[in-house]
Amino acid sequence: MKKFSASEIIKPTVVLTVICIITAALLAVTNEVTAPKIAELAIQTENESRMIVLQSADSFEEKALDDISYCIGLDEAGNTVGYVFTTSAKGYGGAISVMTGINTDGTVAGVQILDLDETPGLGMNAQKESFLSRYVGKVLGISVNKNSPGENEIQALTGATVTSKAVTTAVNTALEYFAQVTGGADNG
Repeated sequence: MKKFSASEIIKPTVVLTVICIITAALLAVTNEVTAPKIAELAIQTENESRMIVLQSADSFEEKALDDISYCIGLDEAGNTVGYVFTTSAKGYGGAISVMTGINTDGTVAGVQILDLDETPGLGMNAQKESFLSRYVGKVLGISVNKNSPGENEIQALTGATVTSKAVTTAVNTALEYFAQVTGGADNG
């Protein structure tokens, strides 16, 4: 067995240590430079999603009640035109994050998927406007039907009933939050 000298052990150790320190420093600098841009992009994406789910709003005011964070949608005059809630539910491939816009009368104004990791060609179809538009005009208590949906039901995506039910659960949760925050629909 060959014996190693101290310099044969120390030199590679020092070189590897220096490489690790330089790499860590470069990663820290990269994170420092990109973190604000990533946060800014996330805020921009969230604002764009709010405008999609509550198109009648010109601006949004962030609010919180107990553990519920939400936004109030305001028109140009500062009048409340609706609310936006972000909720999630467990789908087939994991948690599905959904942003729901709700009109002041308690009807769904729009739905946007924020995070989805479902089966391609099946559950991923939940992101399509043709599916999301099924929720518009619905009220609390939406259910899923595989065949012929009734008045407050949506038709499940073919081959993706679990995903359809998860999105519906998230939308119903948003509608429940709306009822908690407002005391129910504004009928007057």
